[in-house]
Amino acid sequence: MTVQESPTSTDAFVTEWQEWHRHKDAALAHEHGFLAVTGLYWPDSEPQRFPGAPGVWSAGDDGVTVELDDGEELVVDGVTVHGRHRFGVLAERASVNAVWGDAVIEIARRGGQDVVRPRHPDHPLRTAFTGTPAYAPDPRWRITGTYLPFPEPRPTTVGAAVEGLEHVYDAPGKVRFEVDGQELELTAFESGAPGGLLVLFTDATSGVTTYAANRALKIDAPGPDGRVVLDFNRATNLPCAYTDFATCPLPPAENRLPVAVEAGETIPYERKSAAA
Repeated sequence: MTVQESPTSTDAFVTEWQEWHRHKDAALAHEHGFLAVTGLYWPDSEPQRFPGAPGVWSAGDDGVTVELDDGEELVVDGVTVHGRHRFGVLAERASVNAVWGDAVIEIARRGGQDVVRPRHPDHPLRTAFTGTPAYAPDPRWRITGTYLPFPEPRPTTVGAAVEGLEHVYDAPGKVRFEVDGQELELTAFESGAPGGLLVLFTDATSGVTTYAANRALKIDAPGPDGRVVLDFNRATNLPCAYTDFATCPLPPAENRLPVAVEAGETIPYERKSAAA
């Protein structure tokens, strides 16, 4: 896994990584990003109020409904709504954002259940955010591997950061690669980018220097020969590494690597402070 790099190419590699990491943290710290989430609520048939959100909320076979009080309003898809509003039935992993002043109320479907998550830009987790710690970028951890597609995508059930919740993803294949002569494999999901892949994994650093539950790595679409590049320098924390108000998926059991991947993002400062 040793890679010879010239000083010039190494400098460019580090500069590109730094720019990528700045953009990644900026998206995380967006005014309505995950660091702005102030609660995770599960509406049901019994109408109830949720801190940080207007109105009274309920959910049933027809999706999520809010009953706004007099003088309250939400803006949904650019339209101002008052009184009762039905958000309808959402597809799994779909979300709708309803604007409430400078806040956003997210209505989502996760693990077969409806979710309401207020997002307030003045949430201390967001306003105090100073960035995500990470290992220094190292070309050694940019590894060439091979994508091995399955004959058919395999529905794969994984756990979630929320106890009792499960996610189901279609796995189109797996990636095979080597670390220090040891052959390893990771089951891959679709990343959302055309042909792109996403792997969720843990390794021997998990719970030591990196977040215990999971890390994620996006992989560009395989080449015609199945070649892929796994740049573990860009292994990222999922939102659950920062906040308890996330429903992030856990890696499949087979994605627990027996090696120490000393690359990518490490335990967020926020989690270190909470554990101190």
